[in-house]
Amino acid sequence: MFTGLIQDVGTVTRIDNTRGDVRIRIQTSIDLARESIGASIACSGCCLTVVEKGADWFDVDVSAESLSKTAIGGWNEGTKVNIESSLRMGDELGGHFVFGHVDGLATVEAIEKDGDSHRLKIRVPDDLAKYVAPKGSVSLDGVSLTVNEVDGSIFGVNIIPHTWEKTSLGHVRQGQAVHFEVDMLARYVAKMLDK
Repeated sequence: MFTGLIQDVGTVTRIDNTRGDVRIRIQTSIDLARESIGASIACSGCCLTVVEKGADWFDVDVSAESLSKTAIGGWNEGTKVNIESSLRMGDELGGHFVFGHVDGLATVEAIEKDGDSHRLKIRVPDDLAKYVAPKGSVSLDGVSLTVNEVDGSIFGVNIIPHTWEKTSLGHVRQGQAVHFEVDMLARYVAKMLDK
């Protein structure tokens, strides 16, 4: 479990497609001495398992299932990746609970400057739109965000300068796919209302 408070923007430094699964190496400045082999790390909002590590890098294996449901297959050497370690007992609970289970790919429809901030318009798949509500929480590439407004399957979020500069959201472009995770509370409320 994660909070959507990004600890680092790592960089993909190697992609190995010669095995059954794809092995990806990510360079990061997080304290990897705290991470054991088998630990979960959110990589742009996708929970992946550390299978090997060094002082400033870790490797993950990505299955065909994960590749089919995420944007990871489009990563290249040099791709910027939001990094967050799993919560530990006693850690600060900022943001909202993020589980690292990508619900779908959302599309950046528009990016506009708004004062010092940036406003993004995001389109989600129609079947996920019911989980998005004004002032509710969502996760985009692992970043916990508050929804400003909703219009059908398009919603808006405001990205303050700190988040723009300290996460990979500052690198997004119009038309780009981003990992989208609905808030777990919204998921359960919708399920209860469907009954």
